[in-house]
Amino acid sequence: MIDPSTHDPFDADYTRRLIEGPFRPVLEHYFRPLLLGTENIPVRGPAILAANHSGMAFPYDGIVLDVALWQRDGLRPEAKFRSLFEKQLSMTWWMRPFGLDNFWRRCGGIDTTFENFEQLLLRGDRVIYYPEGVRGIGKGFQNRYKLQPFHTSFVTLAARYGVPVVPMYIINAEWLVPYTFTFKTIDRVMRRLFRVPFLPLPAAPTAMLLPWAWWMALPCRMVFVAGKPIDVRALAHECGLVDLAHPDREAAMRTAERLRTIMQTEMDRQVEAHGRQPFERRTLFRELRTARRGRVLARTLPTGWAQSFKRFERDALRPEARNRLQFILRDWDLLAYYLPFGWPLLSLARNLRRPPYGYRGLSRKERNMRQGQYSWNLAERRLPPRTACDPEPAARVSLRD
Repeated sequence: MIDPSTHDPFDADYTRRLIEGPFRPVLEHYFRPLLLGTENIPVRGPAILAANHSGMAFPYDGIVLDVALWQRDGLRPEAKFRSLFEKQLSMTWWMRPFGLDNFWRRCGGIDTTFENFEQLLLRGDRVIYYPEGVRGIGKGFQNRYKLQPFHTSFVTLAARYGVPVVPMYIINAEWLVPYTFTFKTIDRVMRRLFRVPFLPLPAAPTAMLLPWAWWMALPCRMVFVAGKPIDVRALAHECGLVDLAHPDREAAMRTAERLRTIMQTEMDRQVEAHGRQPFERRTLFRELRTARRGRVLARTLPTGWAQSFKRFERDALRPEARNRLQFILRDWDLLAYYLPFGWPLLSLARNLRRPPYGYRGLSRKERNMRQGQYSWNLAERRLPPRTACDPEPAARVSLRD
């Protein structure tokens, strides 16, 4: 029996259907991920998978990594890595993929706070963490493959609990949006006036013109390389971080910087090995031909993602269309994704249409809960205990070569 005092928005069935439905052609024919070094990933937790971010506006690298790892583990709920994500991704409509309600938490994400991170490790979870934080997403193409300063929280927790840190090197994802650049002065203005951490240029102005372009990404083949686990506790002792119950901030910063240097050296080596052909045109053209023969090319290309994912979300909450005309007319608002300056129409439709098309008739609290616009503290709304069935060694799920 489920303890009513616990809370877990992770919906394994929804996430599986999302992967097997609209995301499958994108994954198989467009991004074509390759997962290497999986023998270095612990089968059971607690463990921290520390990954770099690509310097772009939207974190497709994190989404694809999450899916690739879960596919490898057979899409079993108990084997799911829990990803820590910045709350801003949930609070802002355009940072949820195609506006899907509460996307990050429904797919297994947890709000990033020190307390939440600690609770996950104490619970025995395997955690995906991006130590660069928002700075990693917003560093721009001009700083590709340059690891930004790490947050100290995860080195403190890894050392305190003796948790292995497995570096995950994400290669080629820097080329998802190679035309995105950021500038510190402009970013400071955006943070002060609009509470937006950075402004990707020229991607953001382009997306203002055509909404679907906000989620635009080029078809780079993402390569994920799991490195050898790092003993952060030993590293911390070398850097003078001895009192782990009351860590010295300067020593924690030295430890984080030492870890960043180690990962940067290996990152450079992995880029040399796997980053020479980020698009792998030969396999790309082969997969696009396969998608065309399978009649999924429209859902494979970025121009079709907005409609594909939004229809999937709505279809789960409504009966099948009675005829072709109803099939077209009931999603009339999705045309706004392709209209110049279509954002106001999208916003108007969300406010005027009833669920599953919009939020009319819902109270503010109901709307916020539905969208995921709330903070989740595991100390107050704790996760249920892990199931007795911990993940066994994964049956290898073949990702395309």
